Amino acid sequence: QVQLVESGGGLVQAGGSLRLSCVASGMFFSITTMGWYRQAPGKQRESVAVITSGDITNYADSVKGRFTISRDNAKNTVYLQMNSLKPEDTAVYYCNSDLVGQYQWGQGIQVTVSS
Repeated sequence: QVQLVESGGGLVQAGGSLRLSCVASGMFFSITTMGWYRQAPGKQRESVAVITSGDITNYADSVKGRFTISRDNAKNTVYLQMNSLKPEDTAVYYCNSDLVGQYQWGQGIQVTVSS
């Protein structure tokens, strides 16, 4: 059974930093594409950053240069380092796994950026 558990969210002032972590279990982590998505109130869920099994990364334009996604296959963990946070980054952030089109989601974690 696949399980994704996020941690590291919270409240931070604009300009600050947070690092989200997502520990995966029940999957072949090293061959799985991992990603972070977010959903703000009243908005659709959107992709923030994705990292493939070959460490190829892709970012939403809104976070390029501020966020960095990385993975540690030995720890079955994917990270999202978020710097220079803005109030518009406030959302529930979800960890996602994608193995040949089979998607799994974490429970989500709140990130709130105050102005």
